[in-house]
Amino acid sequence: MPAAPDFPPAPDRVIVRRALLSVSDKTGLVEAARTLAALGVELVSTGGTRKAIADAGLPVKDIADLTGFPEMMDGRVKTLHPVVHGGLLGVRDAPEHRAAMELHGIGAIDLVYVNLYPFEQTVAAGADFDTCVENIDIGGPAMIRSAAKNHGYVAVCTDPADMAEVLAELADGGATSLALRRRLAARAYGRTATYDASIASWFAHELGEFAPARFSIGGQLAQTMRYGENPHQDAAFYRFPNPPVGVATATQLQGKELSYNNINDTDAAFELIAEFDPAVGPACAIIKHANPCGLATGATMLEAYQRALACDPTSAFGGIVALNGRLDAATAAQLLEVFTEVVIAPAADDDAVALFRKKKNVRLLVTGGLPDPSVPGRTFKSVSGGFLTQTRDTARLTPADLRVVTRRAPTKEEVADMLFAFTVAKHVKSNAIVYARAGQTLGIGAGQMNRKDSARIAALRAADFGLDLKGSACASEAFFPFPDGLIQAADAGCTAIIQPGGSIGDQAVIDAADERGLAMVFTGVRVFRH
Repeated sequence: MPAAPDFPPAPDRVIVRRALLSVSDKTGLVEAARTLAALGVELVSTGGTRKAIADAGLPVKDIADLTGFPEMMDGRVKTLHPVVHGGLLGVRDAPEHRAAMELHGIGAIDLVYVNLYPFEQTVAAGADFDTCVENIDIGGPAMIRSAAKNHGYVAVCTDPADMAEVLAELADGGATSLALRRRLAARAYGRTATYDASIASWFAHELGEFAPARFSIGGQLAQTMRYGENPHQDAAFYRFPNPPVGVATATQLQGKELSYNNINDTDAAFELIAEFDPAVGPACAIIKHANPCGLATGATMLEAYQRALACDPTSAFGGIVALNGRLDAATAAQLLEVFTEVVIAPAADDDAVALFRKKKNVRLLVTGGLPDPSVPGRTFKSVSGGFLTQTRDTARLTPADLRVVTRRAPTKEEVADMLFAFTVAKHVKSNAIVYARAGQTLGIGAGQMNRKDSARIAALRAADFGLDLKGSACASEAFFPFPDGLIQAADAGCTAIIQPGGSIGDQAVIDAADERGLAMVFTGVRVFRH
């Protein structure tokens, strides 16, 4: 590896005499350029950025005047020149660097403001392959990285907030501090890393490579948190570029700042409720510790909430409520009678929001829509020394997907109940058992080490809250390896079973179902969630 040269220590204060500005997002550009010009800073720029500055009546030098070369190849080559990168990378207090700059007529560049071609936005807009490629910035990342490497002398900005910090320091003597330049350099490398991660991810997707040899994840800080799952853990929330509708895009109308656990649980709630099309009718999910404790449909949103709450009002205390439609005042009023951490919905009526303002700590989020549960994507999980990634579980079943394996076929009502229960089970931590009837969960058993215990716990919960399981459907998100779990469910009163099948013990389980007159269907699809 290259050894570090014996450079003199970087100065604390560097007077900004020349700035290079080249931005695709010109928000605040003219104001920043005007402030720099007023401080006597020479402005150098490119293409549309130079035109915007010049049109504002400010003196600005074209990059071609610096390099002696015009922009060429449709603008692909303009800043990739020794005069530019020498001006960025030259260590001014190192004799050899200073001599080389003087010999080749390279002037120092003290400030760089570059934001990159809008690659992420171009991809999100659904542009074709060639258009996306053309929006991959080359010169911009090169300048950012050069300036960041030489942060001992150069301040580098990649967004308006960075520039605002620089201008604030320049107001006091026209110089930047080493501390600020270091902070800006760290942000700059974060920006180029995220940009390159987006490009690499897009290329792999376009080539159909799910597992490329190298994989990077890039995100932008949305929020730092007081702590993580527990008070002794640090935590932060990052957004992917152009995230889909969900917690990452939600607007918080009121309430305390979201915590790590709030965001995790709210995401689980909203992903679950998105499975229920609002065009079919209102639906409400109540989540506790990322597990559903109640989900129901109803003729109104209020009825959906009441039926979801009835499944487990004890666990609902301090939970998350997700709605698949607009929050109205009647529903809001009843919601606020139970301590709830977060309510998330596509929209909320003004009178519902007004009611929430009386409970200043309750967090109310609106999203403007629902996630599409059928859209492909990735999930990630950290492990010691690395991470796992997989495609999102987009499995969705219809009656045609079900294979009847018992002598008795299910009724139309039982089929609807089974599909409802299986959809909920997809969002319950394994091992999962869900009892349901008529669009309402009646008992949920989650996260047990064996399936029989999940079936027993789900039945006990139903009994605790006076819910009769007679005639209910029972969903298991993975196969029953032995008849014991099915027998437990049958003894609780269920009459129809839905499970993936595929166990070497399937026949024994089928025989047990037939002995008890149950209808059972196999899905062929497992929906584990750990």
